[in-house]
Amino acid sequence: MSWFDQSIMARRAVARGKPAASHSITEATQGKYRYVYGPYADPVLRIQPGDVVACETHDAFEGAIKHETDSPSAILNFPYLNPQNGPIYVEGAEKGDCLAVLIRSIVPRGPQPVGTTVIMPEFGGLVSNGATAMLNPALPERVKKLHVTAEHGTVWNDRITLPYEPFIGTIGTSPEIEAISSLVPDYYGGNMDLPDVAPDAVIYLPVNRPGALLYLGDCHAAQGDGELCGVALEHPTVTTVQVDLIKGWTLAWPRLENAEFYMTIGSARPMEDAARIAYRELTRWLAADFGFDEIDAYMLLTQCGRVRLGNMVDPKYTLGASIKKSIVGTIGG
Repeated sequence: MSWFDQSIMARRAVARGKPAASHSITEATQGKYRYVYGPYADPVLRIQPGDVVACETHDAFEGAIKHETDSPSAILNFPYLNPQNGPIYVEGAEKGDCLAVLIRSIVPRGPQPVGTTVIMPEFGGLVSNGATAMLNPALPERVKKLHVTAEHGTVWNDRITLPYEPFIGTIGTSPEIEAISSLVPDYYGGNMDLPDVAPDAVIYLPVNRPGALLYLGDCHAAQGDGELCGVALEHPTVTTVQVDLIKGWTLAWPRLENAEFYMTIGSARPMEDAARIAYRELTRWLAADFGFDEIDAYMLLTQCGRVRLGNMVDPKYTLGASIKKSIVGTIGG
């Protein structure tokens, strides 16, 4: 028996975590990739709970940066970054429900070198930008194009090969009425850049309007905590997800589950507010579903809670607060 058989998705979702029909969203069927999370784009696909969808995702630049001699500032049209597949309409999803998304696989696609990372002016964790305005001159632009394979990882240089550790950088549901850039993380998910949103994990997303309207894209081959220079190892992929629906499970912020831990995710500036959101949601989750007194859960997390830094570069920063299943898993859930 795998951990997934006892997951919240397998026990509580409409399809009980069982895969149903299979679909694909190719570049051709997607057509125009989306740069906004919102309810105003027509769905590219309608699915039932339990259906499996394979998406041909672009890299964060929709393939525009092709050579190491390219100038990102000359080529890219900011804020048209992080192209998204979708939206995907999930039948039966209503406001107040939860979308459960099992990430089944992420596979590189396209001719090598498929990986791209860059330094862009006034973008990153150690430079001035619009929100942290300073008179310092911008760093020089730089582009690295890298060979990425699932079998052999990412060849950084003659001495360093990084393991292939893919995850979905940007995934979420539509806000109820807002239209928000795919560069922004918030209560609906979005550009969280959290490495735990990886194969063999389930992310739980709030449903804010009928059909949920799921978007995803911006897959990374590897990324350190914080995504320090603002750009991970971006690459085009075929990303396969299994989408289910939990009726009446109302979430304020995204949650995540894998074999080892439960996690709640918060996004805000300053960074400590993101941490507070994540830990508050985890405290309340332990009280609501695991039989804890809220104050006791608060005290317990003080001793054994863990924080994962997703990004420290986006318009809002993202942190995940987690607790090991080995500590709470026998209590309930």
